[in-house]
Amino acid sequence: MSHAEAPHLFRQPKAVYAVAFACVISFMGIGLVDPILPALSSELDATPSQVTLLFTSYLVVTAVMMLVTGWVSSRIGAKRTLLVGLAIIVVFSALAGSADSIGGIVAFRAGWGLGNALFIATSLAAIVSSARGGFAGAIILYEAALGLGIAAGPLLGGVLGDISWRGPFYGVALLMSLALVATTLLLPATPKPATPTSLSAPLRALRHRGLLLMSLTALLYNWAFFTMLGYAPFPMELEAMQLGWVFFGWGVLVAIFSVVGAPRLQARFGTAVSLYGALAGFAVVLACIAAFPDDRAVLVTCVIVSGVFIGINNTLTTQAVMVISPVERPVASAAYGFVRFIGGGLAPFAAGQLVEATNLHVPFAIASLACLAAIAVLTTNHAALRRADAGMDEDAHADREAGEVAGEVADEFGGAPGAIDDFETADRR
Repeated sequence: MSHAEAPHLFRQPKAVYAVAFACVISFMGIGLVDPILPALSSELDATPSQVTLLFTSYLVVTAVMMLVTGWVSSRIGAKRTLLVGLAIIVVFSALAGSADSIGGIVAFRAGWGLGNALFIATSLAAIVSSARGGFAGAIILYEAALGLGIAAGPLLGGVLGDISWRGPFYGVALLMSLALVATTLLLPATPKPATPTSLSAPLRALRHRGLLLMSLTALLYNWAFFTMLGYAPFPMELEAMQLGWVFFGWGVLVAIFSVVGAPRLQARFGTAVSLYGALAGFAVVLACIAAFPDDRAVLVTCVIVSGVFIGINNTLTTQAVMVISPVERPVASAAYGFVRFIGGGLAPFAAGQLVEATNLHVPFAIASLACLAAIAVLTTNHAALRRADAGMDEDAHADREAGEVAGEVADEFGGAPGAIDDFETADRR
């Protein structure tokens, strides 16, 4: 970026900041509940496996909704989809804070997942449509919001959770209400795309070998990731604020290595080698947790360090998916999101069940093996990854613009870039 362009990056319309603020709050939801998991278990007389259903209901619903967000957005437009998603998050996060049982919170987290899927699917598109400085500038703003949300979520959860376990849920409801009002007033109306997306498109896209293999790799990786995220807080035996600081450190590393570390490694070693290294590194971290699950110092260190490998993997995997797949980006994003979030949703609950049936070592050992299995699956797609580095898919389609491919890193935790195509299509009409 030139010096002439740099000042314009942060001189954006109010609409951009309204959506970016909502993005920060939305991404906070990923780690927001981590610091209060032990408190929920003790105060609501729930087992750890019951508490981990907060992740399962949220992520499984998000996964299923990945299949329909494109269908919805292509029919009612991105702004309306965005506002519906925000409104649903406000309602269900407040209801979760008002619940008196773990079952009620789990159910309301499922509703939260529905709103989050709709919001994530269109938020980047809304920023792109309103931002100054072109596509690349919009991506930088979106990534900044993503990184801030991932890092701040656990810290906010710790601060509010220190007061009451209900605090993080009410905090999200309040902040998302402000974002809803700001987005309603400041974001201009958005056009609907010329061609609606079919409901079956994402599932049909999984017939493509390259996309299927990348999705299966992500499923195995997400099993490992959410085993750690959803269950590691229990054996740490820390207060909510202390857990908040641990996962804040983790989130900072995720953000740094997503935005800065991953592109540099890719440029030096290529996508395949960088992914092999990130997955292997994460497998080692999980193996250390599996070996010493009762050692608090090991647990805390391993969780924070894992942010390095998670950040690298999130960015490079999603970017490769978008280049390898021959289908439109919204469809590829939805198919990939559906498969990977299924793994992430089931893993925390499975971890709790495994601990109850065996011991604390087993779920983390399985998570480590899942990372190694992900490497094995990825090696069968090595040639396609090499073509991805050249900006080519398996059918030797033409190179995509560098800015478009780089922009896909913003899809790390959802289907966000998918709706950009809708905006671009509508703008050309």
